[in-house]
Amino acid sequence: MFWMKVTQFLQSSSIINLTFPKRSSQQEQTVGSNHVLNRSRTTSEKEELTAASRRRKTGRQSSNSEREFGAGNPPRTSESPRGPMEMPKDGDCSSWRGLSISFGTPNDNPEMAGFFPLLVQQQKIILGSLGGQKEQIFMTKVKMSWHSTYRSSKFRHVYGKAGSREQCYEGIPITHSVHDNHFCAVNPKFLAVVTESAGGGAFLVIPLHKPGRIDPHYPKVCGHQGSVMDIKWSPFMDNIIASSSEDCTVRIWQIPDSGLRRNMTEALMILIGHSRRAGLIEWHPTCSGILFSAGYDCKILIWNLEEGVAVKMIDSHPDVVLCMSFNTDGSLLATSCKDKKLRIIDPRSGKVLQEADCKSTRVNRVVFLGNLKRVLTTGVSRWNTRQIALWDQEDLSAPITEEEIDGLSGVLFPFYDADTHMLYLAGKGDGNIRYYEVSPEKPFLQFLMEFRSLAPQKGLGVMPKRGMDVSECEIFRFYKLVTLKSLVEPISMIVPRRSETYQEDIFPMTAGTESSLSAAEWLSGIDRGPLLISLKEAYKRPNPAGLKASKRDRRTVKGIDLLENISPNTDKELLKMVYRQQDEIRKLKDELREKDERIRHLELELKNLRNT
Repeated sequence: MFWMKVTQFLQSSSIINLTFPKRSSQQEQTVGSNHVLNRSRTTSEKEELTAASRRRKTGRQSSNSEREFGAGNPPRTSESPRGPMEMPKDGDCSSWRGLSISFGTPNDNPEMAGFFPLLVQQQKIILGSLGGQKEQIFMTKVKMSWHSTYRSSKFRHVYGKAGSREQCYEGIPITHSVHDNHFCAVNPKFLAVVTESAGGGAFLVIPLHKPGRIDPHYPKVCGHQGSVMDIKWSPFMDNIIASSSEDCTVRIWQIPDSGLRRNMTEALMILIGHSRRAGLIEWHPTCSGILFSAGYDCKILIWNLEEGVAVKMIDSHPDVVLCMSFNTDGSLLATSCKDKKLRIIDPRSGKVLQEADCKSTRVNRVVFLGNLKRVLTTGVSRWNTRQIALWDQEDLSAPITEEEIDGLSGVLFPFYDADTHMLYLAGKGDGNIRYYEVSPEKPFLQFLMEFRSLAPQKGLGVMPKRGMDVSECEIFRFYKLVTLKSLVEPISMIVPRRSETYQEDIFPMTAGTESSLSAAEWLSGIDRGPLLISLKEAYKRPNPAGLKASKRDRRTVKGIDLLENISPNTDKELLKMVYRQQDEIRKLKDELREKDERIRHLELELKNLRNT
């Protein structure tokens, strides 16, 4: 098997001819690999290298078409004639000490030739120096075709930028729950964070434009009788948020535009249906009146918020549901379960359309990859390493590709941006965020970069695309929960661009705040994609110098429009300006006269009041 791999490697390098010296009895002596690598060159070897160096400098070339490179190559003798290369049998490589391969360019230019020595030891090919080796294989001609491992991508140089201290939210008592949820939700108006609370569950709702240190007595949403396990903002109404709790209920809250003035205990709607704690909630992506909830009773309930009742129940999971994800139009639901199975379900009928049995891995999270008809899962392999797998949503018999990430134990949270086709992987308990570009063709996942931080993250909230800072070319924004510092830190993913104009190539049409379906339409079997909007209207040209316009540059000064008081160019314009100014003066005099009379009357009234 080893020599088959070596042969494949040599064939992939377009090798034309291979020769090797015959072994003599003296060359059968085994020499330790460390001795081969570290033995100093003899005087004759140094002289040969010096002569070869001089020949290259003077531009002389050997008449022989076959050039040999490398330190310590033995001269050709009658005792070691070259013959055709014979590969030994599988595993019979005890007498092989090294491979010396010379690469030549198609033009046979010695200046462009490269030398790559290899060492065969314990059925491995190791790069290294081969001075003083006893056996060599000589490659006379090689044609190399270099293929870049990177694809041309506009997101190759995306970098992460952590918010300054003035942009962070400090003094937040973040929950210490051990459940693998995010405990954070954000939209363009509010930031919600699940907190520690005695006597029931609670979470904070902070206006997004008010960062800084939070008052310990800041009002909370504290209507649950058990710990809050998940919170999600409505994608269509920025003031509506849903929460699930250990008290087996799901509650809908309406937050005032100005934020909370006092503790909120009365919910807009209480949804009761789970027999055990409700662990997950998910809004339908295109219908504003449909909400999904998954509980520890192994059931998924579909709620019609227009009526406040559960209209469907999915009971095809024998164990606890760990994650739920919708495709773009909400016609398919992907779930990961504690029984190590990935399922794709028709949410209306509850029928399992596809199922993958991941016996050797534990699937923790799942996410649909937009319109690519792909599903990505994160989990743990049989070697206890974190890994990701890419699946075809129409065939879950085997993953398209798998990739191991690292050996850490925290859950990998996947986030997918359908507008840029970028995938973000953030690990719970570490401060790293890896991001990839996803494509429908090989390589399906192209690693771009990694954002590193020393502060470990407990969870992450994601800002919707309509809340991005378009003028800064911000394509994604996280809100990172740092429990050790009681801190919420924003992290922006930015595409570096020199131009200050609106970048349409990285900001395509995105989902807006209007739903495309009502609850009744979706329940009747209608599917529609999201209603798209452009972010160009939210674009504001940046002012890099931070300058403010002077009074002379403004349009109005003390209520007078400067554009209407331009110097006249003709006599008619001069007369018009004079008449207009006379009218203004007359009006001002009348106003002054009226105010004087008003003041006189008020003085008389005040005098009368004093006399009485």
